[in-house]
Amino acid sequence: MSDAQREKRVSVRLRIQPELRSLIDRACRLTGQSRFDFIAEAARERAINVLSDRVQFTLERERYEAFLARLDEPPRPNEMLRHTLLTPAPWEKQERVKN
Repeated sequence: MSDAQREKRVSVRLRIQPELRSLIDRACRLTGQSRFDFIAEAARERAINVLSDRVQFTLERERYEAFLARLDEPPRPNEMLRHTLLTPAPWEKQERVKN
């Protein structure tokens, strides 16, 4: 591992039950990975699964086409939308300069 790769890593400390540590260590011996690499890989896979479950979804063709049609429709007017459209964005607000 290069010095640049070492510098990019951050420290993570975990307190786990001895039984869990033993289980992880057994798996590490079988895979030839360090405990850190094993835990980091497992955490990475779990994070990807959690995130993809919330940003990807599949639909049958008919439902997908209906979904796209809804996205193409103009928004229905409502009080919250009206308020949002009438409120200046933070970068549009002029700050008063004190002289």
